[in-house]
Amino acid sequence: MSIKLPQKLMLLGSGELGKEFAIAAQRLGNYVIAVDRYANAPAMQVADAYEVISMLSVDDLEAVVKKHQPNIIIPEIEAIRTEKLLEFEQRGITVIPTAAATNYTMNRDRIRELAHQELGIRTAKYGYATTLEELITVSNEIGFANVVKPVMSSSGKGQSVAQDKSEVEKAWNYAIANSRGDSQKVIVEEFINFEIEITLLTIKQWNAPTIFCSPIGHRQERGDYQESWQPADISEDKILKAQEIAIKVTDALGGAGIFGVEFFITKDEVIFSELSPRPHDTGMVTLISQNINEFELHLRAILGLPIPHIEQLGASASAVILASQKSDSISFDGVADALSEKDVDIRLFGKPNAHPYRRMGVALAKGANVQEAREKAMKAANKITMI
Repeated sequence: MSIKLPQKLMLLGSGELGKEFAIAAQRLGNYVIAVDRYANAPAMQVADAYEVISMLSVDDLEAVVKKHQPNIIIPEIEAIRTEKLLEFEQRGITVIPTAAATNYTMNRDRIRELAHQELGIRTAKYGYATTLEELITVSNEIGFANVVKPVMSSSGKGQSVAQDKSEVEKAWNYAIANSRGDSQKVIVEEFINFEIEITLLTIKQWNAPTIFCSPIGHRQERGDYQESWQPADISEDKILKAQEIAIKVTDALGGAGIFGVEFFITKDEVIFSELSPRPHDTGMVTLISQNINEFELHLRAILGLPIPHIEQLGASASAVILASQKSDSISFDGVADALSEKDVDIRLFGKPNAHPYRRMGVALAKGANVQEAREKAMKAANKITMI
């Protein structure tokens, strides 16, 4: 499947990942409509057209699709009425990776059940709760420590670790407060004592084999990524095992595009964690680490364009630039200082407002080894302050 250019692409979700995708799409002359729930979202700033709607409203979705008549719809977040995407697909609009896959991956419970129950893949022990009382019961069954997350969220929002019974209520309140959409359901998982957590960027193509980027290591706080690095230091046999699992899950989902498949790597096991059917936040390191970054790979896979070779350009890292306070008037200091070191780059996302811990930008760095790259990226990120 090779698609004539240009195409009219509609992004549902227009944050920093959508912005980089829109830039990649426009470099090949495509027309991009950026849709999100708030005005002046990052991708809207570089798109050909934009719309502000509730993506949980079937009427709003119908209206923007009818107005713009996109060839391809590309969901970039989870909070979407996915049953409407199934309807668009039936009308002949391509939904990436597929409407059914988006429906599966919108909620953590569905993708976990697909992996564990249908495909027989090793995951953390897990259970669900829709009330605090249920969460207390399930937490006791799984044991402590455990991880509590909303079944519907993005970028790790609402995730926390309950070390013992006294922390269960706090974990419940945090998960529900950060749940996307109208879901009041949480998933609780056993805490895996992993050596490293990785993202395996998996590129599923229409008419070519599934291919992979070099594994990306990452570190999280409050359930959200703080830094990532490539290549992750794991053995070849574990890389091959992760690839085998990633192919199994993405083949079951179908379609085309990039998938961010997350794994816990322990001393003896490769354990499937989560999957996002789109570019992954930890994959922002590929803006400096690869000859073709994750956004360009996503675009090529969607459009059926060839990907002859993915080259990893050496030890690289990313570190997030976070807001420290709530503000609707944002400027940054320290950018020149951050860019003064060799092989360092900065992306400021252009978000119109801030709140504590909101991701406002990312520092990128290359080094002689992963440790040096991580130190450079963190040092650069720490030099930038939001005023």
